[in-house]
Amino acid sequence: MNPLHTTPTFPTLRKLLPEGKQWVSFSIILTIFLTCAIGLSAGAQDQVPENWFNLDFQADGIRGVSTEKTYRTLLNGKKARKVVVAVIDSGVDAEHEDLSDVMWINVDEIPGNRRDDDGNGYVDDLHGWNFIGGPDGKNVHHDTYEITRLYARAKAKWEGVDSDALGGKKRREYEAFLALEAQFEAEKEKAMGEAGMVNNIWSGVQAIREATGTQYPTVEEIGDLEAGENLPAMGLFMIQSILSSGELSFKDLADELEAAASHFSKSEDYGYNTNFEPRTEIVGDDYSDPSQRMYGNNDVEGPDAFHGTHVAGIIAANRNNELGINGVADHVEIMAIRAVPDGDERDKDVANAIRYAVDNGADIINMSFGKAYSWDKDAVDKAVKYAVKNDVLLVHAAGNDAENNDETDNFPNDGYERSGFLGLGSKTAITWMEVGALSWAPQETMIAGFSNYGADQVDVFAPGVDIYSTAPGSEYADASGTSMASPVAAGVAAVLRSYFPKLTAAQVKDIIMRSAEPVTIAVAQPGTGESVPMTQLCQTGGVVNLFRAVEMASQTNGKRKLTKEEKILFGE
Repeated sequence: MNPLHTTPTFPTLRKLLPEGKQWVSFSIILTIFLTCAIGLSAGAQDQVPENWFNLDFQADGIRGVSTEKTYRTLLNGKKARKVVVAVIDSGVDAEHEDLSDVMWINVDEIPGNRRDDDGNGYVDDLHGWNFIGGPDGKNVHHDTYEITRLYARAKAKWEGVDSDALGGKKRREYEAFLALEAQFEAEKEKAMGEAGMVNNIWSGVQAIREATGTQYPTVEEIGDLEAGENLPAMGLFMIQSILSSGELSFKDLADELEAAASHFSKSEDYGYNTNFEPRTEIVGDDYSDPSQRMYGNNDVEGPDAFHGTHVAGIIAANRNNELGINGVADHVEIMAIRAVPDGDERDKDVANAIRYAVDNGADIINMSFGKAYSWDKDAVDKAVKYAVKNDVLLVHAAGNDAENNDETDNFPNDGYERSGFLGLGSKTAITWMEVGALSWAPQETMIAGFSNYGADQVDVFAPGVDIYSTAPGSEYADASGTSMASPVAAGVAAVLRSYFPKLTAAQVKDIIMRSAEPVTIAVAQPGTGESVPMTQLCQTGGVVNLFRAVEMASQTNGKRKLTKEEKILFGE
């Protein structure tokens, strides 16, 4: 699976199209294009409600998480402590106008002196750390997919081996290699086939521009065109059909097709390229050694920080500066940890990012990334256990493939590969929360069509469609995905840990799940459209709700001991 959130989101096309492993299955695109002409989208969508993820279902008719209502009522005048939320992602713009005041600052580090002042092993880690950078300041931008790395490793071992001479364990390993090879080739072929179809329609856009003599022609101008040698009939028909629905402007369609074409080009050049290896030269670590931790650099923004900046804003964009947006939580410091490239994140980096967050005081870790294969799950599991032991809540996005996580792999996850934890025999991480994506659409269609689900593996749903948040350069933009739902839930958790400091991470998860607003009507299951009860899509059968969670938290006896500073703040 492509990482959740280094691929383009294509927000306007995604109003019509579900999100998929390699951008989206092009057979679905073709179907949508062809059926739009006969009324699939009879009338443009309503405008996305502003700040919808913070709204209240009862008061506003929009199933947000009741953030604003909670601050006006239950939390009005209440004391709160600062909590640290680590954002493990593609990078965060720490200078953003709506984030600069809420960034975590390592007060024991002297900025820019090129020394490890606090002795934590990381030099000048003022706002966090970058595990996919090098000591010379260079950064990994593009990387391969995990299946590519696994296949390349197996290929180097088994290609050309005399299979007839193999037996026992070696024979089984060789057969596993053949299965992996077949899977790799199938995924690559599918992606490249979809790339060809995207490029064909993109060529149609370019041909329309040439025929009309303008960069962004009107629907009427396009409607007057006739197919010819330089303007294929199918491409023209599909473009005319989608534009006539009123869902997209030509500009939006052109911009997103161009981005899609670029994405597929990068899949071919980097993602599925078994000869591409950016890490060795740039990072310079021994990737075969998962215990190695002291590598990287302090550039927490990196070459493309859109995704991480967007996630950070959802959690904690400054609520008091009258700029941009309001994040969910108001007493948060964002610790930026860069570990997700344009390609699949690597398990070693994820494990080290979790450990860095824990060691440097994170209360919550948001992880809006994922993949279908794992290089070293044991290394990640050990880091997750370390976070659980240290009372840290881990919030993870469920994925954007419209698949059942109970039946398909989605890494990382809360299940330990090796059973047993601290002698208790635990098989799962008790402070891990898996989050699916909710839309602002009407009741039956409230579940995002791209969201993964699972009656066992997914805990709750949260807003994740058309979420307006921060973007690099003090800009703002919409994005969709379980990537956006996870930080909404992380923000709610941050509010609870801030205003109710005695609560443990496990208690916070329990409260969020038990207080989830139940969805009592049948909803459309992602991928199939089948009408099912919400309890088939997640454990709670409900949606994260801050108001209900605060009500429950206020009646819960915490187990965590307060620090001296917290006792002073809360008068205990």
